[in-house]
Formats: sequence, structure tokens, C-alpha cells
Amino acid sequence: MMSLTADEAAATIEEFQQNFELAGVSLDTAAKDLHTSPLHLKQVMNLNVTRIEEPWILRNYLVKIILNHEKEPVPFSKLTGNPKRYRFLNNQYIEEGKLA
Repeated sequence: MMSLTADEAAATIEEFQQNFELAGVSLDTAAKDLHTSPLHLKQVMNLNVTRIEEPWILRNYLVKIILNHEKEPVPFSKLTGNPKRYRFLNNQYIEEGKLA
């Protein structure tokens, strides 16, 4: 996982929760869309991930749905900008849009 302080991790988890609610999708639907299980999706939302790209995949998914509903997503404090600018991330994996 990215190096986040406890406060940064807590803020990111809260941002995921708020954006998930704004997106208005069920856990099952989101898991199916992201080719994963509801359990793994919850783990990603809580930053308990197997790949550091997974929060980016979830972020992109939620932002896309929220914008498609003509709403404004809650800004992410740490998952900002284009992930391509971070050399340590596998952007091809992120662009596939699937969680492990």
C-alpha cells in the first residue's frame, strides 16, 4: 500500500465510503462490475489491498459513476491526479479496471 499516515488512511477510507454512497450502487453490483467479490471490494475500500493499484481502480470506477449521474464526487485527499505520474504504479493494470 502507499505510505499513508494513520490519519491519511482514515481520511481515504472515509472518502471511499462517501463516494460509494454518492455512486448509489450496491456492493454486489460494484463487485460484479469490478470482477471481484463483495468481500474483496470491502477490503479495498478499507485499504487492505493485495496490489497498490487497487484503490486507484476503485477510485476511477466510483468517480465515473458519480459523474455519469451528474453529481460531484467527494474529492480524494491522497488519490489525486493522474496515476500515470506515479512510476511505481502499473497503469496497464489500473486501466483494465478489474480488482484482483
